[in-house]
Amino acid sequence: MDFKFTPYHVFVVGLLAFLQFTVVLDFMILSPLGVLVMEKLQISTQQFGFVVSAYAFSAGISGILAAGFADRFDRKKLLLFFYIGFVLATFLCGIATTYFFLFGARILTGLFAGVLSSISFAIVADLFPLQVRGRVMGFIMTAFAASQVFGLPIGIYISNLWGWQSPFLMIASISGAVGFIIFFFLKPVITHLDHKTDIHAFHHLAKTITQPKYLPAFIATTLLATGGFMLMPFGSAFSVHNLGVKLEDLPLVYMVTGVVSMLGGPLMGRLSDAIGKYNMFVIASIFAASIIIYYTKMEISPLPIVIFVNSILFVFVAARMISANALTSAVPDLHDRGAFMAISSSIQQISGGIAASVAGLIVIQTSSGYMERYEILGYVVAGAIVLTVILMYSVNQIVLRKHSQ
Repeated sequence: MDFKFTPYHVFVVGLLAFLQFTVVLDFMILSPLGVLVMEKLQISTQQFGFVVSAYAFSAGISGILAAGFADRFDRKKLLLFFYIGFVLATFLCGIATTYFFLFGARILTGLFAGVLSSISFAIVADLFPLQVRGRVMGFIMTAFAASQVFGLPIGIYISNLWGWQSPFLMIASISGAVGFIIFFFLKPVITHLDHKTDIHAFHHLAKTITQPKYLPAFIATTLLATGGFMLMPFGSAFSVHNLGVKLEDLPLVYMVTGVVSMLGGPLMGRLSDAIGKYNMFVIASIFAASIIIYYTKMEISPLPIVIFVNSILFVFVAARMISANALTSAVPDLHDRGAFMAISSSIQQISGGIAASVAGLIVIQTSSGYMERYEILGYVVAGAIVLTVILMYSVNQIVLRKHSQ
């Protein structure tokens, strides 16, 4: 049966996409600002890797702690609570002047931001059937691309004018406006409350984590975010010092890459609905792994080549995330959906935090700024992608069995 999108459905998708835009931008902005932050705060690549991973670890921990409560309240109220905390924590990042202040502020930001994506995806799974979930996820996840097209170039531009902290103040201001829209216009999301089975939150958490049919999805999710957390934190430094991209050309690289991703994301989402989520995931993974190995071995290159490789890489990385999230969203039962999404998000964040820390230990920045051993990261990430394809096969089998019943 065909699903008809109402104006409210369109509004919800747009709102969640913009919310994701602010959360993703808050995380991604550190990557292009890495060169400035390491210089201004006089910190090493290892310390910068710790700043990135601090956010990830705290996001992972908060997701686990919130998972037991995720199916016990109106999803709108949960979304508002954590989003308000996210806005305040991002503001603190904008007034940070020392390494330890920034480190603490990123921990606080992660505590609130880590739950927002899982709540958003739970709302999507509540409101939209599986057959259209790929295109919905595809549109919402254009937030990654939109943050590159609009957020990162503007962020880099104003950071050159007013310092590296200014993009965080910009994000806090925009996020505050989004919070008001959620409060006044998003309807309560309470369908799952009719199917509550557990009285105690931590019993619900433990039961969801140990549910045998959910384990393959949790294991596959562990490796899903490895690539982004390993490559992104040092992407700007690699582009400038290894590929020969001028600092003033970085916004153009991110902008063009983002435009291509914005166009490609929804198309990949529709394609995953048409050919099957797992089929799309396999195809995108093969291309992504191949491009990553090539990209991390590149030396000084013409700007158009750098932009082209970045663009096609981001399209296939986005295709992996869209198809994977659409597929795993079909695994949990309705009364476990919020907890499942929160746990999955936490697993991604924690494994990503480990990946960022490991990446900071593998990569060495010389006195000239050149990033050594970056190609090793390429092989590690490619290996993780191949392993994830194998693990995701079991998830696909679970979904097929569930929907054939």
